Amino acid sequence: MTTSHYIAEDVLAAPFVLACLLYLAAAFRDTGWPVYRIGLFTVGAAAAVVSVLGPLPRMAHDSFVIHMTGHLLLGMLAPLCIVLAAPVTLALRALPVAAAKKLAKLLRSRFIAIVSHPVTAAVLNIGGLWLLYTTGLYAWMHESALVYIAVHIHIFLAGYVFTASIIYIDPAPHRYSFLFRSGVLVTALAGHGILSKYLYMSPPPGVGQEAARAGSMLMYYGGDVVDVAIMVILCWHWYRAARPRQEEATAA
Repeated sequence: MTTSHYIAEDVLAAPFVLACLLYLAAAFRDTGWPVYRIGLFTVGAAAAVVSVLGPLPRMAHDSFVIHMTGHLLLGMLAPLCIVLAAPVTLALRALPVAAAKKLAKLLRSRFIAIVSHPVTAAVLNIGGLWLLYTTGLYAWMHESALVYIAVHIHIFLAGYVFTASIIYIDPAPHRYSFLFRSGVLVTALAGHGILSKYLYMSPPPGVGQEAARAGSMLMYYGGDVVDVAIMVILCWHWYRAARPRQEEATAA
């Protein structure tokens, strides 16, 4: 690793540390905020920091398996935990009225509507991974600190937006049906699974065959754990939304 890559670690870790401090400050001021959401945000922020700062990212430069571990932490586990922690809802409750109105207006904006569309989010998330691992981008990010930072920012944000577009925890002005979101989720899971199988046979440039096989298996099975969690949450929300209508039909 170069000195610039060590600096990149600090640049990547700082926003998560700051976000965690702000979240905790807002949560402790809000006496009605659930403790489990505080725990989820803390776990998510910690997973992100571990993936970009310290021994794990340094070992990831020489180990595809360790790199894939970081990918699962930063791009899947951290986004899921942070989405479940409902940070936007907390911000709307903690901010002054004027600032909260501006945030609400931003959520209703056309830009957010496009980016948070499940199909757009899936393309940014899964498509970004295909671009990373099937081109020279993977090798390039280990040579350029700026590319390294950009790739890791994209991995987290794409994972967060995709997760938030499938399971609605925070306010979502631009909503889509459970059936539509389920279809996008299944398609995205297929794309993730196909990529892991592709990497098993065709390693990224600079990655040995054995390392690629171990890393792709971790990507496949480790990703399944988070994907199943998202699927269970989506199905639970769907069940709760349909239950009142079922009870009314039974009563009638």
